[in-house]
Amino acid sequence: MKNKGYLYALYALFLLSACADKKPQQELTPWGTPVGEMEYADNSDGADGDEKKPASTNKGLSLEDIQANGELIMLTVNGPTTYYDYHSHGMGLQYLLCEKFAQQIGVSLRVEECKDTAEMVRKLEKGEGDVIAVPLPRKLTRGNLLFCGVTPDSTRTQWAVQNGNKSLADTLNGWFKPKLIAQVKQEESWLLSSASVRRHVYSPFLNRSKGVISRYDHLFQRYSGTARMDWRLMAAQCYQESCFDPNAKSWAGACGLMQIMPSTAAHLGLPMSMIHEPEANVAAAARYMAELQGHFADVGDPFQRMLFALASYNGGYFHIRDAMSLARKHGQNPHNWGVIRGYILRLSQPAYYTDPVVKYGYMRGTETVDYVDRIRARWGEYSGGSGFHESLRGSGMGSGSFHGAPIKSKRHYQNKYHI
Repeated sequence: MKNKGYLYALYALFLLSACADKKPQQELTPWGTPVGEMEYADNSDGADGDEKKPASTNKGLSLEDIQANGELIMLTVNGPTTYYDYHSHGMGLQYLLCEKFAQQIGVSLRVEECKDTAEMVRKLEKGEGDVIAVPLPRKLTRGNLLFCGVTPDSTRTQWAVQNGNKSLADTLNGWFKPKLIAQVKQEESWLLSSASVRRHVYSPFLNRSKGVISRYDHLFQRYSGTARMDWRLMAAQCYQESCFDPNAKSWAGACGLMQIMPSTAAHLGLPMSMIHEPEANVAAAARYMAELQGHFADVGDPFQRMLFALASYNGGYFHIRDAMSLARKHGQNPHNWGVIRGYILRLSQPAYYTDPVVKYGYMRGTETVDYVDRIRARWGEYSGGSGFHESLRGSGMGSGSFHGAPIKSKRHYQNKYHI
């Protein structure tokens, strides 16, 4: 009996020890997918001898078929190194690499964004995409995939096409060279820098002693009422956008003094033939700033509303709404710029941009926060340190409201689309 009691005691201690073991924290890939997810998605047959799922007979479109159709469909996930929308253009290392490959074979690129790696595999097997342009772990994935093309670490991870699609795989293998990764990273870095905007004017003050900021002061003064902002704040925004250069143009297509995108110009009724004309450009930007402020009618304080509008002008209205949703979820004030500023920065972290309340994915939040910070600092310089609320009383910003439905940015990755 004593021995039996001793054994029961040992067994109880063993159970307590097992329960006390802590589950290790799950590691995420750069695009927010849990490491090892593909293993679970692909190894559904298990290790216990269960029947494996039958291999798909769909081999996907061959290289010749893709070229005949004139397009390559890229399957990817949202993230800073994979794919994200940046000023209505695709960005991310894997996207830019795939874009180069599409150019190489003479076709356009279409993007299908998936929620995770398992969905990418399913879509590939159904023929809803041609290539998974995300480095997948070779050792964790098996089944109907043929690894090929881009491999950032030589052996462990690689892009994939349908097993049996040898013509596309061979072409990808022949095209990819390791030096391409460094080359594309350098190109992306340049595109994301201010150097990518061609500017010719750099003076922050035309005549400080006379209080002349630029040769366009009369335009800022004329349209500040439309914009519902102090004219010197408009000047500070213009300097941040183009350094007062009416001929400035970014690689993304933003044009003129206020760097208006062609799609925004069309929405505002500004013809492309006039987009570099100073008055037409400033007038359109003023209407747009008023519209953005109207979209934030729920932000009661005019000062806060203006900061939200400036952030939207740079980073996109829906990204700012995502940040507000995160603040609300975490019990913080969604109408306070200091709070939202922090969540905009967090939208570059997988734990936040993959949150269910976030509808528009990854955002380069540092750029938008820096944009607002620099405009505020320069506005203080232009206004001689006078506060926002002092300028507000004389600018008419606090009166009235501008209503209208927000224009949803083109989420290229929401459905299949052409680049």
